[in-house]
Amino acid sequence: MVSDFMDNLSGEYVAGQGRDQASEHLVNYFIARAYGQEYFSGEHIRQIFKEMNALGLLFPADGKKKLLHSYDNWRKHHHRHWFKKWYRKPKRYSISKAE
Repeated sequence: MVSDFMDNLSGEYVAGQGRDQASEHLVNYFIARAYGQEYFSGEHIRQIFKEMNALGLLFPADGKKKLLHSYDNWRKHHHRHWFKKWYRKPKRYSISKAE
């Protein structure tokens, strides 16, 4: 159940009936619990999850081994870029500078 929760929240698991609705509920839960809001607004958090979901939608589920390997390499680079993008957002930067 916890693994399913994380997969749906992160956008890693794309297939399945009701997945979009479940993901939306999980994002709402995440925001209602105020996770990450010391650094990001609720709208930023929604955008973060949309971007994670977009990456999951690109997964080549019926791809051959070579394509899956290429996707995995690309995803690692994309994750680094994505992390740096969100880590450097102004609200986070201004909080860390104040400390």
